Amino acid sequence: MITSAQIRAGRGLLKWTQGTLAARASLSVVTLNMIESDQVAPRIRTLDAIRCALEGEGVRFIGDADEGFGVMLRAQPPRAA
Repeated sequence: MITSAQIRAGRGLLKWTQGTLAARASLSVVTLNMIESDQVAPRIRTLDAIRCALEGEGVRFIGDADEGFGVMLRAQPPRAA
């Protein structure tokens, strides 16, 4: 499971707005806002869509309940010329 803080941090690493992530994960901005502000308990498939959108751009979710949670951005391979 990813946390609301990890979602916000992942967006920050990519410099994405809520609108960008919502569009990429096929959800509404209102829904994403409610998830990020812990106003709702999201469905598993909604979290999966968010995770896939962020991971597809290089965000990696790290940590666990004992050590804490975080995110990191994988280095992108150089683009072919």
